[in-house]
Amino acid sequence: MIPKLPDMVQALLEPEAYPEATEGVELEQTQMSFVFLTDSYAYKIKKPVNLGYLDYTTLENRLFYCKKEVELNKRLCPDAYLGVITINRQQDSFSIGGAGEVIEYAVKMRRLPRELMMDTLLESNSVSTEMISRLADKIAAFHRQAETNGEISIFGKVDTISQNTEENFSQTEKYIGRTVSSHQYQQIKEYNRSFISENADLFGKRIKNNRIRDCHGDLRTAHICFENGICIYDCIEFNDRFRYGDVASEVAFLAMDLDHHGRADLGHSFVKEYITQSRDGELNYLLNFYKCYRAYVRGKVASFKLDDPYITKGEQDAATKAAGSYFDLAYSYVKPTPSLFITTGLVGSGKTALSKALAGRMGLVVLSSDVTRKRLAQMPATEHRFEEYDSGIYSPDFSRKTYDALMAEAKSILAEGGSVIMDASFIKAAERKKAKALAEEMNASFYILECKPDEETIRQRLNQRLEKGSVSDGRWKIYEIQKGQFEPVVEVPPQKHVIIDTAQPIDKIVRYVLDKVARSE
Repeated sequence: MIPKLPDMVQALLEPEAYPEATEGVELEQTQMSFVFLTDSYAYKIKKPVNLGYLDYTTLENRLFYCKKEVELNKRLCPDAYLGVITINRQQDSFSIGGAGEVIEYAVKMRRLPRELMMDTLLESNSVSTEMISRLADKIAAFHRQAETNGEISIFGKVDTISQNTEENFSQTEKYIGRTVSSHQYQQIKEYNRSFISENADLFGKRIKNNRIRDCHGDLRTAHICFENGICIYDCIEFNDRFRYGDVASEVAFLAMDLDHHGRADLGHSFVKEYITQSRDGELNYLLNFYKCYRAYVRGKVASFKLDDPYITKGEQDAATKAAGSYFDLAYSYVKPTPSLFITTGLVGSGKTALSKALAGRMGLVVLSSDVTRKRLAQMPATEHRFEEYDSGIYSPDFSRKTYDALMAEAKSILAEGGSVIMDASFIKAAERKKAKALAEEMNASFYILECKPDEETIRQRLNQRLEKGSVSDGRWKIYEIQKGQFEPVVEVPPQKHVIIDTAQPIDKIVRYVLDKVARSE
């Protein structure tokens, strides 16, 4: 059942309500706003709500924050924000900037192209390291120029940081068992409290070094558009406390969001380039703490949607899923040491799908043997090379080079404190032992994830790959050969060896793995 929208909102879904011609109007909602999208523009109206951390309950407040939103966002996206416009009512009709009584206000923006949004580009693997470098440079330059003063610096103090984290826990207590588990809630709370207590001197040093600035406050991929350079929009205007803060927290926010998209590799590149440009080496010590904080905030915000009377059951289900994924990610940052996961299993067993899904819930860098193999062969990732098994790029020598390259890259990431999942077959015990030795050398937790669906599922997957195109060159003939060569896993104790029926839905598989890993720690 779709909740009934207010009369004004229903009226603004009609093209006739707008001053410019438009073929249609789309409505998007957040807990605090209605956003109407015409062919060329976006109109953002604030809901009359009081959420504790914001108060839009009066028309005067909504006008004030509309103006503030335009002013603040012109810092990083000057060409998109066009101003504040009235919503008018004349008898029973409503219009944007028309005749009659002014009953509401909206921020008017030029509509930005959806296909150039960073989150969209990530879906098609279209974000390059060069784009990440430009983005880091822009944000570092913004932070250098962003305002800082005595009032803003207060938000870097331990008391204020504690207030922010404790508010998270008080506001999410009612969602325990719904979007966040009791275990996650307690562990994240304890981690936050101990980190703040143990690093009071570092937080004080950040204030002295002028690292507390008037930032964007909501720096994530959905708010970045690679159009005419880079437009970063939709900053927080409703509460200075959420915008004022350590630049490390802002950097961690975007890095966390890239983790959530399963692209921790890009997150690492972003942080490294930002540190180079800002010369802020201390940031690394704070990164996981602020990643945890930011992921928890996103889980909290998604949980709030469960109380919104204007969203559908489907939207509530999506919010529940999103919230849970962010709380999983927040929990992953609590660990003091990095992790190394390897997959093992025959061709078509679901190793790649599992790796990608886990990456977004645990902040893992995915290293793919298929991608690495073809990169070493200097051939496009999607080009197929159907050679005989144990020949060409699948010869023992070339496979050894591939696994050596994977190990070297994993070692580099682990050395920087990152966690890794190696998406490869690892059918030989010798290769698994090398991975285990690497984990021990780097003081990383080590897990082997064995993918074991039924043969019919594998046959269907391999057929689909050939039809749809894939990086993998796997086919049934390869499966039969690998089946005879697979060496059983005996390198780790049972709690570190997770056997998975990957014929199940991916969400169920991920939950199973996350729970098994949590119990083994």
